[in-house]
Amino acid sequence: MDQPPIDAGVTLWSQTEAERTDRPLLVLMHGYGADENDLFALAPLLPDGFAYAAVRAPLTLPWPAPGFSWYPIDDVVDVQLAGRDPARVTAAASAFVQWLDAAASPAQTIGMLGFSQGASVALQALRLRPERFAFAVNLSGYAAPGELPHDAELAAARIPVFWGRGARDDVIPPALVEHTAQWLPAHSDLSGRVYPELTHGVSEDELADVRAFLDKRLAAL
Repeated sequence: MDQPPIDAGVTLWSQTEAERTDRPLLVLMHGYGADENDLFALAPLLPDGFAYAAVRAPLTLPWPAPGFSWYPIDDVVDVQLAGRDPARVTAAASAFVQWLDAAASPAQTIGMLGFSQGASVALQALRLRPERFAFAVNLSGYAAPGELPHDAELAAARIPVFWGRGARDDVIPPALVEHTAQWLPAHSDLSGRVYPELTHGVSEDELADVRAFLDKRLAAL
């Protein structure tokens, strides 16, 4: 399906190209209706051992809604609940991987941190290119149902994934949460936490857990 490319010209970077060459790269992927500024604001609160890049999703929301999206959501949940590969999520992840191949050197260590729709695209990118990524952080997102060709390879690799979500999140359908709860332990080295009072957002407690997870990733490199 047609998917516009990611606009590299609006990507926000925490360092210049020369300064980030020898650092592992953590790519920040915002949620539906936001933009690259949303998660980039978190970078000062995260470990300074990474270089950070905040990417803007390529689709503009219908007027007058603000922000951007990785894929349309008018019927994607119905497709996912039917257990089929959601082609829109896969197309968005493919566009992201194309951006990454141009933005980062093949030898650079890459991690992803996504929120909601951005987290779902991050997990799908992990499935498309498991050899390319060192870890992923899934905040209030989900693993898309359906099988992809490299799923067995991903399961064998046991790539670290942190999954944080709110117990009061009423945005992600329960069936997709349940699918993710089954899928992620089988396809990753999963850690995470459910935050009792959190809705569809990020809390201070969750951010502290994310930082601890990222500190471990830096120590392992």
